[in-house]
Amino acid sequence: MRAILATSIAVTCTAALALPLALPAGASAAGPAGASTAGTSRAPAAAQAVPDGIPGSTRSLPLRPLRTSQRGAAPDAQGLSAHGVSPFSLVGVVWDDPDTELHGRAQVRTRPVGGTGWTGWQDVQTHDDDAPDPQSAEHRGGRVRGSTAPLWVGASDAVELRVAPERDGSGRTAARRALPAGMHLELVDPGRDTAQVRAARTGEQTSGEGRPKPPRGNTGTVGSALGSLLGIFRIPALGKPAGPGDDYDDDPAPRPTNPTTPRPSNPRGHVGPRPAIVTRAGWGADEKLRERQFAYTRSVRAAFIHHSATGNHYRCAQAPSVLRSIYRYHVKSSGWRDMGYNFLIDKCGTIYEGRAGGVAKPVMGAHTRGFNGNSMGIAVLGSFENANPPAAAVTAVAKLTAWKLGLYGVNPRATTSLVSGGGNRFKKGVRAKLHAISGHRDGFNTQCPGDRLYSKLGSARSAAARLQGR
Repeated sequence: MRAILATSIAVTCTAALALPLALPAGASAAGPAGASTAGTSRAPAAAQAVPDGIPGSTRSLPLRPLRTSQRGAAPDAQGLSAHGVSPFSLVGVVWDDPDTELHGRAQVRTRPVGGTGWTGWQDVQTHDDDAPDPQSAEHRGGRVRGSTAPLWVGASDAVELRVAPERDGSGRTAARRALPAGMHLELVDPGRDTAQVRAARTGEQTSGEGRPKPPRGNTGTVGSALGSLLGIFRIPALGKPAGPGDDYDDDPAPRPTNPTTPRPSNPRGHVGPRPAIVTRAGWGADEKLRERQFAYTRSVRAAFIHHSATGNHYRCAQAPSVLRSIYRYHVKSSGWRDMGYNFLIDKCGTIYEGRAGGVAKPVMGAHTRGFNGNSMGIAVLGSFENANPPAAAVTAVAKLTAWKLGLYGVNPRATTSLVSGGGNRFKKGVRAKLHAISGHRDGFNTQCPGDRLYSKLGSARSAAARLQGR
């Protein structure tokens, strides 16, 4: 083994020294000159070398009352029109009070970058029921805001938004409900893919055995190249394979501060094969955005399946950009401590690590209000009320749940009980009986994960059980 290890290192070093010195890590063509909020600067001038992978930005624009004479404006509607703004790819609406609902209809249209025409009007899902539990420390921190679901619109540089309140009751004389106070339109630029993200899209950056790790502390051209290659050949600790809870296995940065983090237990031995999981580094998460510490729950007894409601107009190669946009929207716009979902799956069936803390560990998410404890949230990127979910995505749900639920001794076909932390379907303290693989709507009154995806959960349960050898 020592001879093999020495040979691998020697080959790696030789390859690294053979690389051209004109390839410093972080040098590439200029990225998009994203708009910025306070504390985020604009991209450098195009004539200067810029880092590979622009972090992205968020721009928040206050809504104002619309005159009824304006096209499509309903009484008491709010909105705005912004032209010539810096490029953005995702939109959403936020407001001051997270406990206030938006009863109405929100529609947006955008102008693609480099184009002169406008898209058609698109609906923004007004109820974003993915949120921290009402009594959780995350919710009580004072930063959480009310929000719609985010909508992916692709690279755009102009936007029009209109939000119309619904009537309270029926009939012509029914009053319209008041819209939430402090509404803002959020324009999110996901930034530019890094070289590491581009490598991940080709299957070179996944979580699990053989997973390349990002180089740490390497500076300069030779050091960066050497660090990258050593990451590719990284070998787990001698004497045992990588397993749940090992630093090699999860290793988020920075490390958890809680030394008594619960570890998975599996007395029955039914664990599905571990699927490939693209790490946060693999989709380009800016770890400076989230809170440094992690929050854990005791176990994982259920998986809640969601759709992201961001729309289906994205390519699989764009999935990392969609994830970075959702992440920034959850943290910077909605005020959450991190991405809400524990995992996300794109239309090609690629699985991504969501909230930080370790993919094998019971990380507390913000995905199913009232049932974030002892569960995990899996979001399939897209909207599936009227569109069928891709078979690859449903298969990925089965693979992921077979492995993760198996770590905690859970049969995907079984039912479980969870105590509600408070929501619109189960009051706080109520013990709810749920499927081990449930849809979001099973724990909260919502349309999520869409009728078409919800109808596939039965087959996902059966497939996951078979993968566990049941």
